[in-house]
Amino acid sequence: MDYEEQDYSKQLDIKLWVKILGILKMFKNEIIMLAVMMAALAGTDAIFPVLSKLAIDEFALKGSLDGYPWFIAAYAATVIWQAGCILLFIRSAGRLESKMVYEIRRRGFTKLQDLSFSYYDKTPVGWIMSRMTSDAQRIGDVIAWGSIDLFWAVAIIILVAVIMFFLDWRLALCVLSVFPALAVVSVYFQRQILKSHRVVRKFNSKITGAYNEGINGARTTKTLVREDKNFDEFAELSYSMKTASVRAATVSAVYLPIVMSLGSIAVGAVLWAGGVLIGQNLITFGTYSVFIQYAVQIFDPIQSLARVFSEFQSAQAAGERTLALLDTQSDIEDAPEVVEIYGDSINPKPENWPAIQGEIVFKDVFFKYKTGEKVLENFNLTVKAGEKIALVGETGAGKSTIVNLLCRFYEPTSGQVLIDGTDYTKRSQIWLQSNLGYVLQSPHLFSGTIADNIRYAKLDATDEEVEQAAKTVRADEFINRLEKGYKTEVGEGGGRLSTGQRQLVSFARAIIANPRIFVLDEATSSIDTETERLIQQAVDAVLEGRTSFIVAHRLSTIRSCDRILVISDGKIVEAGSHRQLMRKRGEYFNLYSNQFKEDQRSRILGDLAKPVEQNA
Repeated sequence: MDYEEQDYSKQLDIKLWVKILGILKMFKNEIIMLAVMMAALAGTDAIFPVLSKLAIDEFALKGSLDGYPWFIAAYAATVIWQAGCILLFIRSAGRLESKMVYEIRRRGFTKLQDLSFSYYDKTPVGWIMSRMTSDAQRIGDVIAWGSIDLFWAVAIIILVAVIMFFLDWRLALCVLSVFPALAVVSVYFQRQILKSHRVVRKFNSKITGAYNEGINGARTTKTLVREDKNFDEFAELSYSMKTASVRAATVSAVYLPIVMSLGSIAVGAVLWAGGVLIGQNLITFGTYSVFIQYAVQIFDPIQSLARVFSEFQSAQAAGERTLALLDTQSDIEDAPEVVEIYGDSINPKPENWPAIQGEIVFKDVFFKYKTGEKVLENFNLTVKAGEKIALVGETGAGKSTIVNLLCRFYEPTSGQVLIDGTDYTKRSQIWLQSNLGYVLQSPHLFSGTIADNIRYAKLDATDEEVEQAAKTVRADEFINRLEKGYKTEVGEGGGRLSTGQRQLVSFARAIIANPRIFVLDEATSSIDTETERLIQQAVDAVLEGRTSFIVAHRLSTIRSCDRILVISDGKIVEAGSHRQLMRKRGEYFNLYSNQFKEDQRSRILGDLAKPVEQNA
């Protein structure tokens, strides 16, 4: 896995938090409720030492119980109020966390639908999953529950400071004297904590990616007997993650005791100065008691702030990665005026879509990938509506690139692709791709039933339409043999079906939407001869009247095409029908002859092996 994500170096990214606050604006009611509840709770916590002072000065020292029932009632009411505030803030924080995580994942999923193929070419699935799962959850946790501590800590520090100065400014200064040292320590440790958490989140992505590759490549691993090698590689990665996590935890663990030590210094200063003032009868014993409690109490919110800042540093590391995905610009984007008329993939406007006839023109097209690899140079091709075109050539010649440009999975580096005489960038991507039928060499099926997968291209299709599509491509023959027929679960990725069965289902899925342009990209190269025969019987009928491009490895499947284009190094070196090219005895003739000889050799070897198998 050679993909490396962006490194982040800012200690505090204001723009990042502005973006996160922009998401939080959607949940202002929950934020306001949290702020009010935490301020009320802070006020309650600040009152308890004052009540203790009142009990000492008015009841204990005077030895009188006058007004004591009212004091008990006030104390009980304060406790009940405190419990109510706690109940409400837990409810509000839970709602905020759930909504925040949901919104980030919703935006992430929407973004992933819009991103072009080039993003998926260079970004491992595991890294994307890490952003949308653990990183999104981390942001939600810290924002919701960190906000609780933040609101409470700020409110109680302000309230306690005001009360202390009101009671005795000298003791108040004793308590607050350690704050400058605390600020210096906090700045240093927050930088170290953020740096450590960035490393942790980066290794977390690598581990998620390694899991994804390990699961998807399980069969390959076993056939190559690489279990021990994979284990060693993963163990090394896990050890790096553990080391980074321990370092992050150690930095945080060192920080909190320092805060506590500074708090102990403040308590000691209050004990000494308060004792002197009591000896001089300048303060009451109740006031002395209040300051001792406040000297201890004010460092609880300070410790909470220290922990919150630590968590927010961790959240920044997660937020940087998650928002980097949300802010990723697709290499292929419709112009605003195009979206205004035709809509986009999330909000299409099919009522404004012009019908596609199917004439396609590549006009002076140049294309190269982001890596700089040139594939097409000054490529020109005109295809009439309803024409059936085959693309053949060696691997890497540019065949798949041509059809990917046609489908606008990529766009030309320069030049134009015209559909019915109009540059397709003047129309929306969803307009074009809604009129495409695309069948891949290795089709992907989604978890669900066979009917669900066929209906995937046309969600409102009736059962009759689903069955008709299956019959058209001869898929109904194997489907009807299954115990549950069209209601058979295909499993993740279609793993419960054979390669040929998955291919037939993908053909039915492509056909059901009645596309005007059809693309078969090596669609019969990985299936058995019998399945290929079934598909070939259906292809001519299916492609009748549709503009179609067939990228073919098995040349026997394209003999009926209107034109066969031989592609070499991104250029058309030969073009014509099967008969014309065979008579020409050029590149196509050589490809076809070599493949025919190879097929004959395989058939002979297969026939010779049959008696041996029978005798065995």
